Amino acid sequence: MAGEARGLAKDKLASWKKAARKPQHLRWSEVKEEKLNDKITRKLAVGQNEMIGRLWLAKGAVVPPHKHVSEQITMVMSGAIRFSISGKDVTVRAGEVLVIPPNVVHSAVALEDTDDIDSFSPLREDWLSGDDAYLKTGKSTLRK
Repeated sequence: MAGEARGLAKDKLASWKKAARKPQHLRWSEVKEEKLNDKITRKLAVGQNEMIGRLWLAKGAVVPPHKHVSEQITMVMSGAIRFSISGKDVTVRAGEVLVIPPNVVHSAVALEDTDDIDSFSPLREDWLSGDDAYLKTGKSTLRK
């Protein structure tokens, strides 16, 4: 069964990468929404080397500690999120941007209902393959 799940994840990732070979004109209203848990949903736009995710986080939503090889640029469109990065807290509000370098452990809590756009380069293959359990379970997958 685990082998079958890995195969499906690879198929999903290959599908995203194939779509990125051609120009795309997307409307957020028409992009499929993925429910990650009771408090977080997202939509994705994926290119060959960069991707953006539009996330809706209900007040109190938690993104547990994690890190990734991608540089992340977060733009809060409405609401507010408190990030914890390297032991320091920073609150990002509507109209503000936060840049997180690659391989930096970070977590977040939505202080209000929040509309957030995250840009990543290189691609977040864990998001594209569906191997992002930390968002779905609310539990960090970092090894201690």
